[in-house]
Amino acid sequence: MGERLHDANLATMLGVSRTPIREAIKLLGNEGLVDLLPGRGARVAAYSLDTMIALVEVIAGLERHACELAAERMSMEDFRKIQRLHDEMATFHMAGTRHEYEHLNHEIHQAIVALAGNEALVTTHAALLVRARRGRHNALESRARWVEAMNEHEALMQALAARDGASAGAIMLQHDLHTRDTLAAQRDHPATVQP
Repeated sequence: MGERLHDANLATMLGVSRTPIREAIKLLGNEGLVDLLPGRGARVAAYSLDTMIALVEVIAGLERHACELAAERMSMEDFRKIQRLHDEMATFHMAGTRHEYEHLNHEIHQAIVALAGNEALVTTHAALLVRARRGRHNALESRARWVEAMNEHEALMQALAARDGASAGAIMLQHDLHTRDTLAAQRDHPATVQP
């Protein structure tokens, strides 16, 4: 983190002109992934557990509301698609294949938000999720958290199947806040967090 980004070097490395590199750096700056330094270029934004914790708290509220809306608005086919993703994710969890698990977990969270049917919610969530993805990844370094997260997803699917928006929202909120708490423990007691 903090590495300087030189548009000329990146353009040469990628075989493109400097213009698309500059535009990409601006977009990454808008997403908080790059620090724009006026007159001095840009650098990769520093990773901060405090920032990740704050982002997860905001995402928790958005995803709670998304679950409440999705439970009302999704079709049976929509639910079946999420259930298939969930079942595949559970298989990866059983196998201990974390990368694939995380990919599907990310897909499920995005799918639920999309099923809320609220474009402002989808856009806001996507912008925050890009910035918080590393924090979510780090939270799953704890095996205990990974098991807990899978159990929370099981409960969430049961609430969505029952079209119980209030329960689904409450489960999602706790799911995200448990991720926040894991990140806070990593920040406050880095030597005592067990994988």
